[in-house]
Amino acid sequence: MNLTMTAGVTELKDHGTGGLGSRAATLSKGLLMGARGNSGVILSQLFRGFSRSAASLEEMNAAQFAAALQSGVDTAYKAVVKPVEGTILTVAKEAAKHAVYYSRRTTDITELMSEVLAKAKEALANTPELLPVLKQVGVVDSGGQGLVYIYEGFLQWLQGGASSEAAATLGQAPAPVAKPELRAPAAAPVHAPTSAQAKLETEDIEYLYDMEFFINRKIGEIKDAVFDEDQFRKALSVNGDSIIVIADDEIIKVHVHSKTPGDVLNLALRYGEITQIHILNMREQHRDLLIAGMDAAPPMPELFAEIPAEPAQPVDPAGIPADELAPYGFIAVASGDGISEIFKSLGVDVVLSGGQTMNPSTEDFVKAIRSISAQHVFVLPNNSNIILAAQQARDLLEGERSVTVIPSKSIPQGIAAAFAFQEEESVEANADNMQNAVQHVKTGQVTYAVRDTMFDDLEITAGHYIGIADSKIVATEEGLLETSQGLLAKMLAGGDEIVTVLAGEEADEEMTNALVAWIHQEYPDVEVEVHNGGQPIYYYLFSVES
Repeated sequence: MNLTMTAGVTELKDHGTGGLGSRAATLSKGLLMGARGNSGVILSQLFRGFSRSAASLEEMNAAQFAAALQSGVDTAYKAVVKPVEGTILTVAKEAAKHAVYYSRRTTDITELMSEVLAKAKEALANTPELLPVLKQVGVVDSGGQGLVYIYEGFLQWLQGGASSEAAATLGQAPAPVAKPELRAPAAAPVHAPTSAQAKLETEDIEYLYDMEFFINRKIGEIKDAVFDEDQFRKALSVNGDSIIVIADDEIIKVHVHSKTPGDVLNLALRYGEITQIHILNMREQHRDLLIAGMDAAPPMPELFAEIPAEPAQPVDPAGIPADELAPYGFIAVASGDGISEIFKSLGVDVVLSGGQTMNPSTEDFVKAIRSISAQHVFVLPNNSNIILAAQQARDLLEGERSVTVIPSKSIPQGIAAAFAFQEEESVEANADNMQNAVQHVKTGQVTYAVRDTMFDDLEITAGHYIGIADSKIVATEEGLLETSQGLLAKMLAGGDEIVTVLAGEEADEEMTNALVAWIHQEYPDVEVEVHNGGQPIYYYLFSVES
């Protein structure tokens, strides 16, 4: 929802002109094109219906504002094939219904908005009674909460601007669970809230591919084909759910969870050219969230935060003499200033900020690739959830740019691949060498558990540290040092010779020194390198090589 609203606001700032109706339409367009996920798409439809109701207006009174809210609800419900109560839809519906009722009693739009917000909060608090999974884990609907934040913003502005308290609260993700002390975790148990992720079994995700894309009806081999929206929805529902279809004369936006993404795309191709395709494997995403102990995503960073201050401009290799193009260019995904500097020292041209739960989009990769003046570009995703987006970018640029995606699933794998690169070798030889390097690196990660659980007979306690070896939890202790030692003991069982330690932003220097001393004592033949990675989430990242 944050990304959706940001896209809408950006469109409004760049192209908003005229009166209220014109600006509402501009905002709606930006929201539609930038919408991500179910809640984001529904939010865009709430504003789409609102903008239609406001289309002919230069300004609004209380009754017109209430009618526009109701129009938004009608549009959103129509866009969703199987509306589910206890979600953002319910919060919007109850708030709009009350707005229409209360607008008969007041002409003061600020007073009306106050009532709308109060009703929205009441409806939000009731969502667990309507949706069993919410009640089971003791939370309210996140999409509904997002809408309440937006309504709070409306009211704050109408009252004369956001207060410092609201500015610090609105749009922020729920506060993360308090992390244990590095040296001596508190004796009292840490009680972490249980999330829906924790209650869901990965294999229970039936429609595992989360798909979003646009169909441009004015271009492609099949132009202006007759589009029957109801028939299209029915066809999608054969092997899919969470279906949202938004159609106008030129663009159709589609969101669906499907078992068969190929069938979905073939169906869509009947009506025009497919653009802006995003496909996520929700089982894989769920596994990674559980393994990492993450139940809520941290705030999204600027994806091009590590690109130099001068904005990158697209480069057309066809317009540059071959002798002026570098033979190779590199893109890597990383999180943490230290890790970014390591990649840059290895010759990486662009470092996209991202990682666990912070995934660059296909468009981000396309822009980065186009910004590099090179004959061939290698991409190091460094996370299993990011590989698909990188590959989609490569496919979109086929015929325009020469790109190879090295399927690195971790930062240590990415660093190993970058080390294996040789400037004088061919593209094929370098690709083979880097992929071979990736396969011979063991990756370890140390973070903390946010809930009690069992993993392969390993009892995990909320607030304790966990050690993860190549995506499997193999160690857990109350202390950080003990957990790190247990993890490394598992990783070094095969007699490997090199250990690289990347210390995270919350790692303690004294603790790191103690860990290195332990390695030297227990494994005197092992070579140890320590770098300040600065990564969030993980106290330590370990790379073990023979």
